[in-house]
Amino acid sequence: MGPLKGIKIVEMVGIGPAPHCCMILSDMGAEIIRIDRPGGNKVGGTNEAAILNRGRKSIALDLKTSEGVTTSRRLIQKADAVVEGFRPGVMERLGLAPEVCLKDNEKLVFGRMTGWGQDGPLSKVAGHDINYIALAGALGAIGDKERGPVPPLNLIGDFGGGGMMLAFGIVCGILESRMSGKGQVIDASMLEGSALLMAGILMAKNTGTWDHPRGENWLDGGAAFYGTYQCADDEWICIGSLEPQFYNLLRETLKLKEPIWDRQWDHDSWPEQKRLLSKKFKKKTRSEWTSIMGELDICFAPVLNLDELMDHPHNKARSVFIETDGNIQPSPAPRFSRTPGQIQHRAVKPGENNDEILKKWGFTELEIENLRNNSILHDPN
Repeated sequence: MGPLKGIKIVEMVGIGPAPHCCMILSDMGAEIIRIDRPGGNKVGGTNEAAILNRGRKSIALDLKTSEGVTTSRRLIQKADAVVEGFRPGVMERLGLAPEVCLKDNEKLVFGRMTGWGQDGPLSKVAGHDINYIALAGALGAIGDKERGPVPPLNLIGDFGGGGMMLAFGIVCGILESRMSGKGQVIDASMLEGSALLMAGILMAKNTGTWDHPRGENWLDGGAAFYGTYQCADDEWICIGSLEPQFYNLLRETLKLKEPIWDRQWDHDSWPEQKRLLSKKFKKKTRSEWTSIMGELDICFAPVLNLDELMDHPHNKARSVFIETDGNIQPSPAPRFSRTPGQIQHRAVKPGENNDEILKKWGFTELEIENLRNNSILHDPN
């Protein structure tokens, strides 16, 4: 099942964006094996609650040995792509540099995920999502005057600009390789992926429609018609009534007849409009507002917390989230009509599939036994 069925990928164990990339590719049908460290990667999680690891099988190899590196090269030789998320130079020091792997497998797509990119002044400097999105302009554009820049979780750098961009790059690289017969290296940085996600805001800046300080523009909480409001029960709702037809319906529903509401795009009117809307929304609970506005073309939604995701009627109807063994996780997306994606299986323990992987990928039983006896291959604890 899935549009990527038949694609074979080797994943070098990591955290954050690289596992997210491989989760997406696995959901779409790719066969992915993860080369784990002996004992596992404690930060990334080692059990089925680690949903970023779902859908892949694991082999645990000691890459500090020449035999472990040789085994990895044999696996990569049979793959369409390899994904790694180390700092620049780590794969080279391991003996798994792109030129080595491409010599073994000239059609290989070598996907590299870093924060700053493979070169440049910061390429070898440590960083996290918050740092990459700061240089991309995203962090500085989110927040308000009182709090300053507000971290948007790690959605922009790690997952949007990182994992999803690398997954896109891997698929592009494999398509090109099948036409040219040649592989190549993908230098995917969270900085540049996040910058790409800023295209719409930069367009607004270039056209003069984004010219106020942080928190005072039309998509960053400055406008009364696009933001979040607290309700009588201290829960929250959000509205995004940008277009005139949606804004007019908002006015009609809330009986906003005063002249101030005729000035939707008057920046100077927004603070007073927000004050009035805040007062009005405080008069009813979130549930009450959802009953009134939830299915109207106002662009409205209740703001759900993580414990409520499974309960919303629309999420239920489309199975946006699923729960297995008490672990909530997103369903595969996007949806394909003929070759739908699916979660192939739960997240596995490091080394759980040692023998299965090696046999399937061309190793003899004697070779497997020797790897285990020489402590190159590590079974789960």
